[in-house]
Amino acid sequence: MTPEVKERIDNLVNSNKILVFMKGSKLMPQCGFSNNVVQILSVLGVPFETVDVLADAEIRQGIKEYSNWPTIPQIYIDGEFVGGSDIAIELYNSGELQQMVEVALAS
Repeated sequence: MTPEVKERIDNLVNSNKILVFMKGSKLMPQCGFSNNVVQILSVLGVPFETVDVLADAEIRQGIKEYSNWPTIPQIYIDGEFVGGSDIAIELYNSGELQQMVEVALAS
């Protein structure tokens, strides 16, 4: 990953309380895992932004190195990497995801 790509990702992660790197957009997810994350965040009723990795090959590869996580989607809350679709489902089912987003949005 180039320093420029890292800086772009840093800026995206740090300028959005809840950010999802995904395939497609929150209005048109392009894979089932990305759609799972969008549905969960929509059910929680929280504002979130998305980055379509299909539109930018540097970000698509760079985000995997940035988080040391091999798959997409990737969720960041308050600048912290949370995980992918499976982790989001687990956190949602346990109620932890709602707590995390509420804390992030209140800060």
